[in-house]
Amino acid sequence: MLKYILLTIVGLITFPLTPDVCAQTCKIRCKKASDGKCVYMEVYEYDYVTEKPMFPGGDSHLVSFINHTRQYPEKAYKRGVTGRVTCSFIVNADGSVSHIRILKGVEPSLNREAIRIFSLMPAWIPGKIDNIAVPVRVIRSIPFRK
Repeated sequence: MLKYILLTIVGLITFPLTPDVCAQTCKIRCKKASDGKCVYMEVYEYDYVTEKPMFPGGDSHLVSFINHTRQYPEKAYKRGVTGRVTCSFIVNADGSVSHIRILKGVEPSLNREAIRIFSLMPAWIPGKIDNIAVPVRVIRSIPFRK
């Protein structure tokens, strides 16, 4: 009986420390199956992976990429529309960017431009758990200001 209790206590202490249990995931809607049901993909949250996904060259290169790629929509610029478009996207295990979604938009033309910029990004260095590349949801904003 004492042996059973010790194993149970050890099991309770060590179980929550395994990386797969500690890493928080979310489900992203991918597409609709042929039967009409939604298909979901499970991805890790950015803050819960041991190695965060990274744009090649780091954040300074990401800002440079955004600044060189961004084309302020002319009508929005003339009307003085400004703001930040916040998007989520998945950095897949191979580093590719997919499943780009607007979380907080500003105006339709600026929202489309933000999606265009994220879709043109080169492959990222993928996020990892226990040195294994995993798909990770990333949230970033693109500023539009005059």
